[in-house]
Amino acid sequence: MSSFLAAALQLTSTPDPDANLAAAEEQIELAARRGAELVGLPENFAFMGEDSTRIDLAADLAERCSRFLVTMARRYQVTLLGGGFPVPAGPGHTFNRAELVGKEGQLLARYDKIHLFDVDLPDGITYRESATVQPGQQLPPVVDVPGLCRIGLSICYDVRFPELYRHLAQAGAELLMIPAAFTAFTGKDHWQVLLQARAIENTAYVVAPAQTGLHYDRRQTHGHALVIDPWGTVLADAGVAPGLAVAPVDRDHEGRVRAQMPSLQHRQPALF
Repeated sequence: MSSFLAAALQLTSTPDPDANLAAAEEQIELAARRGAELVGLPENFAFMGEDSTRIDLAADLAERCSRFLVTMARRYQVTLLGGGFPVPAGPGHTFNRAELVGKEGQLLARYDKIHLFDVDLPDGITYRESATVQPGQQLPPVVDVPGLCRIGLSICYDVRFPELYRHLAQAGAELLMIPAAFTAFTGKDHWQVLLQARAIENTAYVVAPAQTGLHYDRRQTHGHALVIDPWGTVLADAGVAPGLAVAPVDRDHEGRVRAQMPSLQHRQPALF
């Protein structure tokens, strides 16, 4: 298959897992009805709330999320990315895990987020993801999905580390999935330009599901789930409301871009 539709979903997840999973299914169904064969859910799709509650619920959420992804992939016959959900990782900590599931419900790939968001923002909000999240110890995988393409996984803050995406490109990734819960403060300046940079420098499609709006207390995210082509062109933008960005992934177009701009071939790794 040289072309297929990909959907980056956008949610406003809250501390209520039941409501979150119901909202996620609604968007998955809409994406499938529009013909999407690859569907991505954002980071924290099943829970956005206090760290202590996430830790308490982690075992149940891990089981529910994995089961949910299998059920949804089979029900709507899509390849489905769960862009990040908590999995127990020892006392007081969870992993932030993404799972890619095939349309028959088979687990295709799994990735635990390795770059953790520890930042003091000028708006007065401090994030210390490492206080309650255990970083993964394995580089993200690239998986060849039959009938689609070779997909590389990552999560949110990873987007600021270009070497991770060069690893994925060198491993054969043709499409980069970057699910996120990007802060409203940083997102307005950095979200789109970072995603376009990752697409351009790796001549790869980018599918970036996103959280949007106010989730709890002062936690607010930027939105703008995007699908971007290998030239860096934004093909679809979900805006700031819950919804989805849907666009075609054309492998022939990607081949032409890589032929016109063969930067991956020109790389001189021995010099770095």
